[in-house]
Amino acid sequence: MSIPPQLLRALDSIKDQAKDALWALSSCICQQSAKVKINGRTFNIIKVLGEGGFSFVYLAQDEHSGRQFALKKIRCPTGSEGVKEAMREVEAYRRFKHPNIIRILDSAVVQDPDGEGKIVYLFLPLYQVWERVFTLHQCPYKKQIQAGNLQDAINANVVNGTHFPEQEMVRLFKGTCQAVRAMHDYHAPIDTSSSSHSASGSQSQAARKQQEENRRRQEDEDDEMFPQPEGDGEDGYSYGPAVNVPLMTKHRMEDEGDVVFDGDEELMSIQQNANGNAEPGQTELVPYAHRDLKPGNVMIADDGTPILMDFGSTVKARIPIETRAQALMQQDLAAEQSTMAYRAPELFDVKTGVALDEKVDIWSLGCTLFALAYSHSPFENTQTTEQGGSIAMAVLNAQYKQPSSAYSQGLKDLIDAMLQVNPKDRPDIHKVIDITDRVLRSLA
Repeated sequence: MSIPPQLLRALDSIKDQAKDALWALSSCICQQSAKVKINGRTFNIIKVLGEGGFSFVYLAQDEHSGRQFALKKIRCPTGSEGVKEAMREVEAYRRFKHPNIIRILDSAVVQDPDGEGKIVYLFLPLYQVWERVFTLHQCPYKKQIQAGNLQDAINANVVNGTHFPEQEMVRLFKGTCQAVRAMHDYHAPIDTSSSSHSASGSQSQAARKQQEENRRRQEDEDDEMFPQPEGDGEDGYSYGPAVNVPLMTKHRMEDEGDVVFDGDEELMSIQQNANGNAEPGQTELVPYAHRDLKPGNVMIADDGTPILMDFGSTVKARIPIETRAQALMQQDLAAEQSTMAYRAPELFDVKTGVALDEKVDIWSLGCTLFALAYSHSPFENTQTTEQGGSIAMAVLNAQYKQPSSAYSQGLKDLIDAMLQVNPKDRPDIHKVIDITDRVLRSLA
């Protein structure tokens, strides 16, 4: 009897995950590290920092330069289709430039040496935070729990019987919202190449020339940080920067060689120049939705800055649903990529004749703030986790209750405002940040 292809792929996935899990175990007990070759360069895999469905994150060191990276490895056993999905995450990282969004350094696609599919590698900056994630997730016998992301901090609160000071919690939440605003306010360039006006064409040509100059300068800087090999001997290829940041808005950190920004006031400048120095009228608003906002996807950097990551579920936010087939496709996609306890109600039961939009993220932000305050999602309670209740039904009916606490009424009202079943009743991200600022001022 032949084995169905789906079962074969599942078995291959289990085998691959077992292999990566062995690397995780070996890193915990300090055995000799593994090595991988990517684009002609050799990287020592020092240890595992985290894991997901088809992905692992490793601490990797370039054997030639000694530089260290957080290397995310995404297995694509289905071949080109899986690579296409993984590259959506790569492009999302490159698209959004903001101090509260993690920055991608480089990426590569290589043939899986142990399988028929491919592997996508993402090179991300190495924060000390990755070490703390490793301490918590990979070595559970260690007694001290340190926060690597917001979920780790929540777990630490549960273990230690503590909670966030409200001002610190709201500060972390605001930084997360600023990252989301960069996505909801994204401006895409408008193609002006077909313009019939010579002046407009000249302006477009000048903009493209400036864009190309910026691109070259950005690539030169990135090459300093992550030098590329000569040739491509490992059946892989790299992607250069797809989004440029105006040089005047950044400075270089001497110790890390990373690019950082000096404040959120630069957001509009960054977004308007997302594809070079675009002139007014050359961009249009194209909101994107993260679609998997939750505490586990917000890192806490060494200086306390919240950093949004994991863009594998990111899509253009505004999707008209005209047929039942489209509705079911979006419903299935959300079920596969979005965490149930933080998923918006309109993604559980997608209706025809409506349009999904960026308000799905506002609901998730409400769940995230609730979890920061009370150490669990509003829909992960005793009834749904221990008494056989349905998280989906609780979400669809907004069945939650804020526990008694010393938190301000302004904070509680902000949570309630975001957890409205009807997306039209939820505030947009600008309003959420305005309310968050008011809460912060009241706590000062």
